[in-house]
Amino acid sequence: MSPTLSRRSVPRHLLTLDHKPSTTGIVHLGLGNFHRAHQAVYTAQAGDWGILGVASRSASVADALNDQDGLYSVLELSPDGSSISVPGVHTGAIVAAHDPAAVVGAIEAEDTRIVSLTVTEHGYCMDPSSHRLALNHPGVVSDLTGSTPVTVIGQIARALEARAATHRRPITVLSCDNMQSNGTQTRRLILEFLQAANSPAADWVAEFVTYPNSMVDRIVPATTDAYRATAYELLGVDDRSPVPAEPFTMWVMEDRFAAGRPAWERAGAVFSDEVEAYELIKLRLLNGTHSLIAYLGALDGRATIPESRAQDFIEYAARAVLEDEYLPSITLPHGFDVEAYVESLFQRWSNGALGHRTQQVGTDGSVKLPQRVPQPALRLLDQGVMPEHLALTIAAWLCCVVPLPGFDPGPHAHAMVDPARDRLATLATSAVNLTDLVRKTCTQVFPTELAESNQFVQRIAEYVAVISTDGVRAAARQAARSRTPHQPQASPAA
Repeated sequence: MSPTLSRRSVPRHLLTLDHKPSTTGIVHLGLGNFHRAHQAVYTAQAGDWGILGVASRSASVADALNDQDGLYSVLELSPDGSSISVPGVHTGAIVAAHDPAAVVGAIEAEDTRIVSLTVTEHGYCMDPSSHRLALNHPGVVSDLTGSTPVTVIGQIARALEARAATHRRPITVLSCDNMQSNGTQTRRLILEFLQAANSPAADWVAEFVTYPNSMVDRIVPATTDAYRATAYELLGVDDRSPVPAEPFTMWVMEDRFAAGRPAWERAGAVFSDEVEAYELIKLRLLNGTHSLIAYLGALDGRATIPESRAQDFIEYAARAVLEDEYLPSITLPHGFDVEAYVESLFQRWSNGALGHRTQQVGTDGSVKLPQRVPQPALRLLDQGVMPEHLALTIAAWLCCVVPLPGFDPGPHAHAMVDPARDRLATLATSAVNLTDLVRKTCTQVFPTELAESNQFVQRIAEYVAVISTDGVRAAARQAARSRTPHQPQASPAA
């Protein structure tokens, strides 16, 4: 029987932090692959700051970490080869669904100086149209009236309330999710919760808790048995929970920490007052374009992002939406080399060794797309320009999650998880025609101003119809013919 990963069994040169941290300075909510390949890697290189990992529901990763001395491996994959390392920074792991009171207690603890989050946009219980706390969300309703909170916002708010009532030590809440001004939004949601709960701690929280905005970037696919086998080959021991990742990594944040922070700059983190500009680069150029690649690829029968990006019609659509519709909506940070960044994106999307799946990138579109599409689309519509490829993005997403009767979007689209899928399917049964369905969908998911643009809604409906009758390549050809390019390019054959 092969030995399992432990501080005794792992080769010493592969351990980033060669000792278990003495204290837990960070409680991290969201013990998924991204956190373990990103913030944990930076923290392991920054010194003696331990992280308590909090999984949302699944116990598999938490159990593996606890059984392996808090260890797991990070497998860096590229066409040039693979390498592996073991961060060694976690002091333990718990599961919020099994013991929500323990989560509150961990955040309340005096030694905890940062609570960080990678819970996806869906985890914030935020109304997509108003960006305010969804007070009618069942979990939020329960948290406002019950004693043991179950939502992320409720758990943090109640823990801050407990800190205010006991030791009153300042703390930082650090969102690392793909939301514009994520720290500012998190602050607003927590204060809205405390105000709705009539909490006496609201004033203390407003004064002594900081919420830096941040931007995080690294492509991290789901773990598979193939990755476990590769990790075993490189480690020589079994790792139940290795994390695959691309070599590229980036972290930009504001330096506003109420109770100190790790020296993340040692690992290459950037502290900047222009975080919002970096956020928009990530949300629109990377994430927005990534979504279009995923939906077009899934509808074309492609399992992975590299397979999708390799199709000429998808690369053309990706460059069109990025260059013509997303990029002009962003004021770039000082000194930022956007041409080099864009080319790096297409290289990253071509990393066949990584095999990032279209179903993973396309999941939760109803939560992700409202963060990416509306402002660039409205900007062009106000100029009298139709954002063809943003309309195609929404149409392709709709075809994946709520296909028209008789249209089969394929297995990769069916595998996408979306919290709005059932709700949109119900809307489809009451819609009088396709345009009505698109309008009702946009009203449910996107800001009112976008849903009220008759031309944009009609264009989305046209692309849905083309995809459903003639296929995704035909829709991409139509978008290419209708393109108003920022810089003219020849349209490839689809």
